Amino acid sequence: MPAHSKIRAVLFDLDGTLADTAPDLAYALNQTLIEAGKTALPLEPIRAVASNGSAPLIELGFGRNLDKATFEQYRQNLLSVYMNNLTRETTLMSGMESLLEQLEQNNILWGVVTNKPARFTDPLMAQLNLDQRASTIVSGDTTEHPKPHPLPLLHACKQLGTEPDECLYLGDAERDIEAGKRAEMGTIACRFGYLAEEDEIEQWGADRIIDHPQEVLAWT
Repeated sequence: MPAHSKIRAVLFDLDGTLADTAPDLAYALNQTLIEAGKTALPLEPIRAVASNGSAPLIELGFGRNLDKATFEQYRQNLLSVYMNNLTRETTLMSGMESLLEQLEQNNILWGVVTNKPARFTDPLMAQLNLDQRASTIVSGDTTEHPKPHPLPLLHACKQLGTEPDECLYLGDAERDIEAGKRAEMGTIACRFGYLAEEDEIEQWGADRIIDHPQEVLAWT
C-alpha cells in the first residue's frame, strides 16, 4: 500500500463498488425472463453476479443449455431493457456519496475504471450526476484490454496525470484486485460489494479489505 502522503487519486470499480446497479440489472433480467414465459428471480442471487456482465445474468436466468442464437437474443433483449432503465433504482453504494465529498474536499482526484461498456457507463454516470465530478471514466471498451489487464488502470493514470503508486483502486471482484496489483496501485477489496458465496475475498491479495467506503479515508 502506498504511503498516505503520496495518494493523489482514488479509482473505483462501478458495479457493486461505486454504485448499487444490481436492482436495475435484475429488472432487465426479470423483464427478459417474463417475456420468455419464465418466472422472475429475487434480487439476491442476481446481485451476486451483477458485476460480471450480461452473459452470466442470462445463464443465471435461463441455464446453460440454450442454443447460441436464443442465448444471444435473450442477451440483447436484456441489454436493451437495461439501457432504458439504467438508473430506475440505481444509487450510490451506502456511504459512497460522503466518501466522494470528502475526497473532493481533500483535493484527492477520483474516477471510475469499469468493464462495463461505455454505451452504458457514460449515460449511467451522467444520470447519477457524477460525470462532471469524476476526473476520469474508463470503460471496458475504452482500451484494448479490459480488467484484469492493467491497461485500463494505467490509462486512467495518464488521464489523471498521476503515477500508479499515487493511486488506490477499489473493487469487489478478484479481477479488480489483480488489475490493480498488476498496475502497481494500492488495492482495496470491498466486502460490501457483489460477492458470491464462493468468493474468497481474503485470498485475492488486496492490500486492504474494507466493510464500508469511509474506511478508505484512513489510507489517503
